[in-house]
This record gives sequence, structure tokens and C-alpha cells, in this order.
Amino acid sequence: MNAHEAAAHRTSALKAGVSEALLHDTGPDALLASTPVMAPAAYAIDYETIFRFAPVGMCISVNRVIQASNDTLTQMFRYAHGALDGQSFLALYPTMDEFLRTGHRIIPIMNARGRYSDERIMRRATGELFWCHVTGRALDAQDPLGPGVWTFEDVSEKRPVSAELTPREREIAAFLVEGKTSKMIARHTDLSPRTVEMHRARLMRKFGAATSSELVHKLVGTR
Repeated sequence: MNAHEAAAHRTSALKAGVSEALLHDTGPDALLASTPVMAPAAYAIDYETIFRFAPVGMCISVNRVIQASNDTLTQMFRYAHGALDGQSFLALYPTMDEFLRTGHRIIPIMNARGRYSDERIMRRATGELFWCHVTGRALDAQDPLGPGVWTFEDVSEKRPVSAELTPREREIAAFLVEGKTSKMIARHTDLSPRTVEMHRARLMRKFGAATSSELVHKLVGTR
């Protein structure tokens, strides 16, 4: 230890409560292992501020009614600060039918896993449709649509809505993005595999895709 380090250590040791006599008797090097390390100052965590300014859209809901939403969520959906609080999730869906079908789909998955995640087309207050990655977690495992925490991520930059789609086509497109087959989609939607194939064919025409694989690539924005 050089003279400068020794002086600095002496000052730190004195501040920590080490007496001049003890410092003189033991020397600075011997005190290195015994001088108490001062813990950093504790910082108060303001969870309300963290929630409000989180970089991902977030909300707390009960029975699909938004109880509290953060700034990122309201900005994403083009609402004023706090304007979504007290509103049904219906405000974020293109149609009532899509709102209801998604709710029915969420229940069994929440019951089995306690959480839910998908990518779907949603609607801003301006009427603009956009792709959104949605994730939710139930706070009560026995009540999947009861108290819950939901996050929303706008993925429209890499996946724009580039064709006019019907509500059912939007639903089928969301399942295709997840990699589901026609038979799997049929089970989730209570449609026949033939009807799902019909919707897939319409999507292929609208997106100018020659194959199902090309359609999926165009849907996810990797064309």
C-alpha cells in the first residue's frame, strides 16, 4: 500500500469507528480484512412510478375490465392518460365477436397454465388495426378472468396489417402466426378443418401468397 492509499484508508477507518490507537498498533494493511464495509444507501422503491413508466404496455384487470393502465399502454392505443381505466377490454378489440371469442379461448389455457400469451390484431382509438403481442397472468388460479396482470407489445413495425381482413380471418391469421395447423385451428375455433382451409385460401389470395409457408412469412413480416 503506498502513502496515498494508506492515508485514504486511515480516513475511512476513522470514519468507520476505528480508534487512532488501534490503527497505530495494527497498521493499515492489517485492518483491510477487518474494517467494516459500509452498505450502500437504501433507495425507496416507488412501484406506482415503475408501473406508470414501464417501457411495455401494462394494466391490471378484473373480469376483463381495466382497473389501472400505464402510460405506455394508453399511448399505444392512442388514448389520453387514464382514459382506459374502468373500460372493458372490448375497447381494444376490432369487434365484439373477437372480444368474446378471445375470452372463451383464454379460460381453458389460464386454467391449465395460470398464464396466457398470443399475438393478435387489435384496434387503436383512431380505428387503426395493428398486430400486438399480449401476455397475461391470473392472480387467482381459480378465477382465470378475475384479477390479472396483462402486458401489451406493439409489433406493427415488423408486422404491419397490410390487407383488409374479416374478424374470422384475423383470428385464423393469429393462429397461423403461432404455427398451428388447420386441424388445430379447427379445434380452437369450433370450425371444421374444411372451413379453416377456406379462410386460409382467402388469406393467401389477399396477401398474394402462393403457398401456406409464404402466407405465414408475410403475416409475420419476413417476406
